[in-house]
Amino acid sequence: MAVLPMEEPMCLIGNKEGEDLTVNQEALQILLEITQPVVVVAIVGKYRTGKSYLMNKLAGGKNGFALGSTVQSKTKGIWMWCVPHPIKQGHTLVLLDTEGLGDVEKGDSKNDAWIFSLAILLSSTLVYNSMGTIDQQAMDNLHYVTELTERIKVKSDEAQAKEEDESGEFKRFFPSFIWCVRDFTLKLEKNGAPITEDQYLLDALELKKGVGKKVQDYNLPRQCIRHYFHSHKCFVFDRPASKADLQRLEKLQQSELEPEFVEKTAKFCSYIYGNSNAKTLVGGYTVTGRLLGNLAVSYTEAIRSGSIPCMENAVIALAQIENSRAVQEALTKYEEEMSKQIAKFPTETQEEFLNIHQECEKEATKVFMGLSFKDENLEYQKQLIQELVEKKYKYSLYNEEESAKKCKAILQKLSESLEREISEGKFSKPGGYKQFIAEKDLLVDEYNRTKEKGVKALEILQEFLTEKKKVEAAILQADQSLTDKEKEIAEQKAQTEAAEREKQILEENNRRLENDMENQKKSLEEHKKMMEEKMEEEKKMILEQNEWMIKEKLKEQEDMLKKGFHEESEMLKEQIRDLKKQSSAASGRSLVGDILAAVLLPIALAGRGRGFNRRC
Repeated sequence: MAVLPMEEPMCLIGNKEGEDLTVNQEALQILLEITQPVVVVAIVGKYRTGKSYLMNKLAGGKNGFALGSTVQSKTKGIWMWCVPHPIKQGHTLVLLDTEGLGDVEKGDSKNDAWIFSLAILLSSTLVYNSMGTIDQQAMDNLHYVTELTERIKVKSDEAQAKEEDESGEFKRFFPSFIWCVRDFTLKLEKNGAPITEDQYLLDALELKKGVGKKVQDYNLPRQCIRHYFHSHKCFVFDRPASKADLQRLEKLQQSELEPEFVEKTAKFCSYIYGNSNAKTLVGGYTVTGRLLGNLAVSYTEAIRSGSIPCMENAVIALAQIENSRAVQEALTKYEEEMSKQIAKFPTETQEEFLNIHQECEKEATKVFMGLSFKDENLEYQKQLIQELVEKKYKYSLYNEEESAKKCKAILQKLSESLEREISEGKFSKPGGYKQFIAEKDLLVDEYNRTKEKGVKALEILQEFLTEKKKVEAAILQADQSLTDKEKEIAEQKAQTEAAEREKQILEENNRRLENDMENQKKSLEEHKKMMEEKMEEEKKMILEQNEWMIKEKLKEQEDMLKKGFHEESEMLKEQIRDLKKQSSAASGRSLVGDILAAVLLPIALAGRGRGFNRRC
């Protein structure tokens, strides 16, 4: 489902004074109904620095997020506005406006740190908004970035127990970083030559050499920004209007704003639209609105419980939710596809039924493969196969029941005259037995010539003839034209014919059982093939992400070496070595085929033939 119409923003994560962070259920429901990939842009910065204005422009209007015209912070918590992406078809743009950092009314730095952390965890692009210039004061105001290793965990507690430094993995998970400098009045020059906005940011992020605490304090926020975020972009904005007009900014027409500000705002929006990617999880899984909503709940609940949000745990929890849903969606698809074929029941042959089932199962499996992820132990695929076997069994029984009803209706109609003649005593006379046999054989011939009786034709005929056995025997014994020897021969013939039909039924059931087993093996091969393709694709995404990480860190290492930061260079060297080990392990990982066959075949064949050897 695409984004629901949102005429205005609403609170996603509430942050009332004296209360824990809470996810607004109404906003969550909107996210849960968005099945499109989401591009998530979050903005952070000190209160009253114009963050909301930029977010409103990204949403396509000048009103929406509260701007405010006083020193009082308007945005509390994290507010959300979901709009169709202006240029990326099939994507939803999710804008997250955060309450101003350093709100004097709250005076809660811990609260600010959690809001900052949530903005990073939920976004694919993080916009940091500040006033004036990128100087030491601006860096000091961004001290939250230096606390991220205390606020965010990449791996579960087991890895944490090993005291591993996880910050090297942040770049894999973190959003891109954009620094917006508002009311910028300086010239973009260095040594008398013009420089770009991006170069201005990179120069501001340069590290100082030295070992003293003052140098370390200077370098730490810069190192974090360079090291944690995978791209860095800068925009500098002139003041939008006069000081008096700033107090009614949302009411100003575009023609009343400074042209340079209008131009830069348009460039900013254009850059966000064109360069901000859909949010992804580790391994390259694309995040939908539904996934984003579940992530918001997972991270917020972790904070409420007093623990540190863990990306790995959040992804595992998401996988459980999504994989359970994938199973149900796949089963629903199977039912939908089967319902389209139900008019063809009863099928003339078992093969026809199995072909219908196989096509419906294939469509269901495609749905599962499209929605599931990180089903590493095949737990959910096992569940799907087991439930599809049960559904096949249910539909095979229905197919048989429809066949039985049709066959009985045919026999009832064909036997009307025979039943009437029996009740009238037509065959209770010399020569009556031969006449009865002739009419019965004629009825059987006509029944056998009737088309579209379904898979139970032989069994229902046998039941019908068995019901007539006593009547046939009575007519035989009452026929005075036959000798005892002729009667004995007639009885033996009737028994032989009945035994032959039973033999045919048994052979037919055995053949159907073999067909069912063969069909189930084909089904398993299809599951195996699809899962292998999916895991190969997942492996490819992991390797590509690792290669990208290695290239990024090689660039960082080269930069550190050039500038004489040997300790940092060695740290990066170690991280690169670990990434190469991860890639090597992923490349050598065996495909799922053998595991799938060994684990799932007994389940898949557990119900084999159950629907094909049952007497109605």
